[in-house]
Parts: sequence; C-alpha cells; structure tokens
Amino acid sequence: MIIKKLLVIVFLLSMTGCATSLPPLKAVEHVDLKRYMGPWYVIACIPTFIETKAYNGVEEYRTLPDGSIDTVFTFNQGSFDGPKKRYNPRGFVVDKINNSTWGMQFIWPFKAEYLITYLSPDYGQTIISRSKRDYFWIQARTPQISETDYKSLLSILAAQGYDISKVRRVPQRWNDKKENL
Repeated sequence: MIIKKLLVIVFLLSMTGCATSLPPLKAVEHVDLKRYMGPWYVIACIPTFIETKAYNGVEEYRTLPDGSIDTVFTFNQGSFDGPKKRYNPRGFVVDKINNSTWGMQFIWPFKAEYLITYLSPDYGQTIISRSKRDYFWIQARTPQISETDYKSLLSILAAQGYDISKVRRVPQRWNDKKENL
C-alpha cells in the first residue's frame, strides 16, 4: 500500500511540474458544464502508468454543490474480464468564464493540469490535453468513433505538438446493458 501511494505521489509530481518550452495550448472558448457532465468513453490516450493496460475505460463527471467536479474513472485492468479499477479524483474549474481549464486532484494538495482543447459542437467528442504534451485523452460519448473522426482528432493532437507514436487506443467492448455505466 505504501509503494502504491509513493507511485501516485511521484506521478502527481510529474503531472504538476513546469511546462516545457512548447507554445501554450489553447483551451476551447466555452464549455457548458451541464452538457459536459456524464460518462465519456476513453477512446485513446498517451497513458499514465495506471492506464497502460486499461480496457473499457470510462470517465464520468458530476458537478458537486461546491462547484467542484466529482470524477470517476473506471476500467478493467489487463483485459475485458480483468479486475475492475476505480479512481476518484476531483476536478476544479480554474477558468470560471470559459470552464475549459481545470485542475484535477488525485491527492491533496497536488492538482494536475486538465485542458479541454477540443469539444465537438454536439458534445460527442473531446480532447483533454496538457501543456507539457506528456498525456492526452480522446474521449467520446460512444465506445467507438469512426476512423475518419479518430484520424482527425489525432491530427489535432499532432498540431498541438504531441508525439502521436505514443498513442494507445483503449479497447472498448460492451454488451447491451453497459454494466459499467
């Protein structure tokens, strides 16, 4: 248990470090938080150490009375039938005008940068980025997206300065009941 906590602290320190010399990322101009809340399937990412073998990754957001965002990230570890993992960081909207820049807190007092740099007009697809270009997440309201959309989202990330060779598609396979949602 102590080793797991130390790994999480090291991870958080790496996520809160200084930005590189790359130009700043531009977050989207406005996020309607009410529309943004709910479940998002993780389609692809540059994975953190906890996500390297994630299957059926889903991140769900819910606004709390104090204005923070309850975040629940669930996935199966190692395979579709692997053990269920659950993480519950809390999001904090940093930019209260646009709602597109958040801090994500796994352990107090560390907050990782969380920038919504793409959001489709129908709120069906989104990209979460970081100025350090170390991690990103492509998420969608459906477990699969078209190959055309996927390539388009990757081109947005490449234009942001990401190394696309590090991308991992998150396997998604659901029965009709969508038992995890």
